[in-house]
Amino acid sequence: IYSFGAYYSEEQTITVDGKVAAFLYRNPHSFVDLETTDDHGNVTKWAAEWGGSGRLSRMGVLPETFQPGDHVIITGAPGRDTSQHRIHLKTIVRPSDGLKFDSLRGRNPR
Repeated sequence: IYSFGAYYSEEQTITVDGKVAAFLYRNPHSFVDLETTDDHGNVTKWAAEWGGSGRLSRMGVLPETFQPGDHVIITGAPGRDTSQHRIHLKTIVRPSDGLKFDSLRGRNPR
């Protein structure tokens, strides 16, 4: 396990809006692989790093919670190497049903 601060600019926040390509539910960290499309149709693949499966299950996130094709909006800390298109996930929202997870407060925080 490593310090997120070594790989991510934790003092910054970005938002990535796209479709889930894969949800990798595992330890020590899970990943939401995301595809974004710009106004010109160019696709960029992002890796959103999240907590391990044990922590996520305690928040109510299960392996089937996010499926390929789901539209999600992720906020978090950008990777220090911006060419890698990585983000340390802080919040994830699925607009189709309002499902939201906050890494600090859990499911659908108020």
